Amino acid sequence: MRKGVKVVIVSGVFAVMVSGAGYGAYNVLSALNESSGGGSQGAAQVKTGPPSAGEVKETTGKFFAAWEKGDAATAASYTNNADAAGQLLGAYGSSAHITGVHITPGAPSGDTVPFSVKATVSYEGKSKPLAYAGRLTVVRGVTTGRALVDWQPSVVHPDLQKGDTLVTGEAKAPPIEAVDRNGAVLTKDKYPSLGPILDALREKYGDTAGGTPGIELSVQRADANTPGKTLLTLVEGKPGKLHTTLSATVQAAAERAVQNYAESSVVAVKPSTGEVLAVANHRRDEFNAAFEGRLAPGSTMKIITSAMLIDNGVTTMNGPAPCPPTAAWQSQTFHNLQGMVPNEGATLANSFMRSCNTAFVKLIDEKPLTDESLTDEAEERFGLGQNNWKTGIVSFDGSVPASTGPDRAANAIGQGQVQMSPLNMASVTATAITGTFRQPYLVSPDLDHRELATAKGLSASTVAQLRAMMRLTATQGTAAHVMAGLSGDIGAKTGSAEVDGQAKSNSWFTGYRGDIAAAAMTQEGGHGGDAAGPIVAAVLRTGS
Repeated sequence: MRKGVKVVIVSGVFAVMVSGAGYGAYNVLSALNESSGGGSQGAAQVKTGPPSAGEVKETTGKFFAAWEKGDAATAASYTNNADAAGQLLGAYGSSAHITGVHITPGAPSGDTVPFSVKATVSYEGKSKPLAYAGRLTVVRGVTTGRALVDWQPSVVHPDLQKGDTLVTGEAKAPPIEAVDRNGAVLTKDKYPSLGPILDALREKYGDTAGGTPGIELSVQRADANTPGKTLLTLVEGKPGKLHTTLSATVQAAAERAVQNYAESSVVAVKPSTGEVLAVANHRRDEFNAAFEGRLAPGSTMKIITSAMLIDNGVTTMNGPAPCPPTAAWQSQTFHNLQGMVPNEGATLANSFMRSCNTAFVKLIDEKPLTDESLTDEAEERFGLGQNNWKTGIVSFDGSVPASTGPDRAANAIGQGQVQMSPLNMASVTATAITGTFRQPYLVSPDLDHRELATAKGLSASTVAQLRAMMRLTATQGTAAHVMAGLSGDIGAKTGSAEVDGQAKSNSWFTGYRGDIAAAAMTQEGGHGGDAAGPIVAAVLRTGS
């Protein structure tokens, strides 16, 4: 939605910034290290400009030849970060036990060269062939002018990130056979976006589930909190059975729905219990944005803001919430979506279902509200922002910080400093329609005696008003076209969040049908009903 204060902290964007910082660090290192091996230009004139086709061929040929021989030091000397390259290439043979390496370069595209690797992994008398594809880029050295391989860990294997390494040996955790709430087996082949989640569940619950470890080649992550990834199994372990709260039916619908929109994530929960029914991501990376994303939720935040207004006696669903063309708050002017007709006589229900920003900005100044009121509502009644959710895997609890200045108003419409994940917003909807905060979870807390987070929840009066407003939104408001055709007890809220540097806003949508609540987010998806809405509707169609 249009607003005055734009969001800067976005999970996906942040990741790019970190990657960019890492790339910059490599360039600095290259200036220090690139002349440490493979010869020296001495006093000769330093070449500039992109490497020629001949230089690309020569550099990659020498790099591949040394790599094939297991000569890590020489191979590293043809990169722009010899120290880091040498360590990882050395571990390729010593820790990963990879031998018999044969590399076949593909046709270059400018300074980028694709290649295929065939090798053998051997450990304690067991061997298996290894094959994978990779790519590298050749750049001009900053200080020497040499053509060098631009070093990234992914040069060695596409699944490697900064600080990771390859290891072959007994697996850190036994394999698991994850099953849904009805006993259906969940695999990454059938449910692709569950891959990283199943890896995380294995790492945490493999021992508890009762299996025995096998022997594997795996990626060992630099971050101990990030699960590794199995690349090749030499000896199968015995899997232990792990029961999850997921529903294979809902998960399948979620998987199909996110595939229609890039950079999308969705979560579905069972409001009566807090059990997670589905979690799906469609992203270029393997980040579980559905559980760990930290993004401004746009106008879906108005569910919490409306609860705050009602609980503090500011207004009711049938009480006044005028919707002027603009609203100013401490020198910042806020706007509505283009084309919204002002309504000075609007009720809260009307402004909610039309998603009028200015109505909420004007009400944020009413007594007895303070800078802390929205934070208190989010934490004490909706269970957010206290860093105490224990879902079974890594997750984010949401963040609604007490803010002064323009951000106090921006927070109320889901911009400013507020951050949420689809998991958080699915939980918000579940709390809004039941009155009880039930912390979402993916694995029963009985398995490992986790203590789930609690909150005092909402009054019956507030619940009745929130449900009514969400139903109006789903049947007559901004979500009506998306929710059309869904029968039964339904409700929804749309949202879009502007982000600095993005051409389109992030699309948000949350809704419920019967005993399913779901929320989705699509980065640069536009309005709430454009991308996130169809994802949620597809998930809700599985319920009744």
